[in-house]
Amino acid sequence: MSRTNFQELLDADVHFGHLARKWNPKMAPYIFDQKNGIHVIDLRKTVVKIDEAAEEMKQLAKSGRKILFVATKKQAKDIVRERATAVNMPSITERWAGGMLTNFPTIRKAVKKMSTIDKMKEDGTFDKLAKRERLQVDRQRAKLERNLGSIRDMSRLPSALFIVDVQKEANAVKEANRLNIPVFAMVDTCCDPTPVDYVIPANDDSANSIECIVDILCKAIQEGLDERKLEKDKEAAAGADEGAVAKTASARKLRSRKGGRPAEETAEAAAEPAAEPAGDTKAE
Repeated sequence: MSRTNFQELLDADVHFGHLARKWNPKMAPYIFDQKNGIHVIDLRKTVVKIDEAAEEMKQLAKSGRKILFVATKKQAKDIVRERATAVNMPSITERWAGGMLTNFPTIRKAVKKMSTIDKMKEDGTFDKLAKRERLQVDRQRAKLERNLGSIRDMSRLPSALFIVDVQKEANAVKEANRLNIPVFAMVDTCCDPTPVDYVIPANDDSANSIECIVDILCKAIQEGLDERKLEKDKEAAAGADEGAVAKTASARKLRSRKGGRPAEETAEAAAEPAAEPAGDTKAE
């Protein structure tokens, strides 16, 4: 069953491409027609591509992996940050720092710097600094939070990237390709789809289009997270049952070593009437 339908994408203006004179010929398979000098995207193919990407994202989330959302353009940043946070995924919505992936250890050091500043404020060290130094530290902390705050809990490289506008986020795509990290992306008619593993042909300039597609993908991610939680709960319940059985067996074994009998057996024996002596006896 499809996760979306043709009409939903049509209502969200997903089908509007770029000016025909600015098109990339590699996007030809995803173009349906041209109207008033603007390319029209084939939404039937978009539906198929969304479903493929959503299913793969669901499986990544189900296996406990992280997907890094990247969208720094004005009409996309707030939508992407909000939706990614809702499904507990990291996001970059302010600026892509060079080496975010290829020089990840250095980025982690910058993130740790934020934690160090926070600790200074908690233990009172910050208050002992001169006023000018406090201002400098505050500015540094604000800058780090703005650029890296959303990935502070990302302790290792992401398993995949989701990108809005591969032209604007070209550096992110290049770094992901270099490290063989799969790339999911909304690709407009002016972009090159070659570096993208999961192409979603769509209008990447409209806030409605971005919101529609990101919502579908995040719902799939949430499904994966819910299934992962359900499996863990089942495993925990099964483990508890096995533990209870093992504990009972251990207790019985211990009683048998001490020469005793289980309490229920003792109770049954006490309830039985005493056996009659063998043979006839006479009073003397």
